[in-house]
Amino acid sequence: MPLTVPVILGSVRSDRIGIRVARFLIARLEARGHVAPLVDPAALGLPLLDRMYKEYPAGTAPEPLERLAELYRGADAFLVVSAEYNHGVPPALSNTLDHFLEEYYWRPSAICCYSAGQFGGVRAAMPLRAMLAELGMPSIPSLLPIPRLQKVLDQDGTPTDAWIETATAKFLDELDWYAEALRGRRQSGTPY
Repeated sequence: MPLTVPVILGSVRSDRIGIRVARFLIARLEARGHVAPLVDPAALGLPLLDRMYKEYPAGTAPEPLERLAELYRGADAFLVVSAEYNHGVPPALSNTLDHFLEEYYWRPSAICCYSAGQFGGVRAAMPLRAMLAELGMPSIPSLLPIPRLQKVLDQDGTPTDAWIETATAKFLDELDWYAEALRGRRQSGTPY
């Protein structure tokens, strides 16, 4: 049975390279038969967090938040694509994530981090892992770090370095396992 796995991109920069990663991962998820919509903060244009989605009276939340809430409620897992800004989580990613809470509950997440340098964004992945757990979507044990992204994926997200396919297959196998396991548990009920 296909999974629904929103791919949440964390950068709004005009010259961002993370869109390559999102395109690549969406293609790999779709090749597995999954539904993988892109959640792009640049396209959403969300304001800085003033109110969470749940804090709006019913039917009064901005339209992008309503769309995301509906998507998230039907999701089986989340795949977060994060750059590393000053050794931390990009502000656009934090802002996008912070608008919701209950919509994430009981679903796993996975972190793909990247950088133009040698560390592959892992310094952002560590605080992001804690943040995702607090939001109710704990991350799977594995990360998919991509160092020197500009040498690994081209503009369209096509691999130019062979290791990325093998690493991604293992990473997505793990995400599939957790997503299927937790989907089964959600269907039989949650603690609250």
